[in-house]
Amino acid sequence: MAETPSTMAPLGMKAPSFRLPEPATGKPVSLEDFSSAPALLVAFICNHCPFVQHVRDNFAQLAGEYQARGVAVVAISSNDVANYPQDSPQAMAEEAKRHGYTFPYLYDETQAVAKAYRAACTPDFYVFDRARQLVYRGQMDDSRPGNSKPVTGADLRKALDATLEGQPVSREQKASVGCNIKWKPGNEPEYFGVRSVA
Repeated sequence: MAETPSTMAPLGMKAPSFRLPEPATGKPVSLEDFSSAPALLVAFICNHCPFVQHVRDNFAQLAGEYQARGVAVVAISSNDVANYPQDSPQAMAEEAKRHGYTFPYLYDETQAVAKAYRAACTPDFYVFDRARQLVYRGQMDDSRPGNSKPVTGADLRKALDATLEGQPVSREQKASVGCNIKWKPGNEPEYFGVRSVA
């Protein structure tokens, strides 16, 4: 499997706005819908990537736990569905139901939201504080397909716990690694493949 790392967007970045459809309900969901939440977790995922498949059930469990503590969670798929039909909106709705996603799983058809977040891979995780400033970006934990390490969500949990407690999140953060976002032909962003660690 080809591995693509996170770009590691600059810490302190304001959460880019979005308004995207949720295939499971047919309703639009926007950043502003979560304005009262003490923290926001944004995950770029898809259906077919083996790196996502490796963590998705644990991620769904983690998301439910932190939603119960007030965290807003949203997942976004930005893949080119013309070339990857297994990531189509209909398939996304089926995926959300099958794996018990309790959070909106949104479709970024134009890929503009992925670009705004400097997303590069699936899965790619971002944690924003109450002011919607980026405090964590990177991996869920050290587990990867085939490396025999358990999926615990340890890195993401530490970042979320610190954010909820009003404590600074450690700046020692490891990039997520996964499949590259499947950009539409000619739509690949300039930053793709470039990491800026700040």
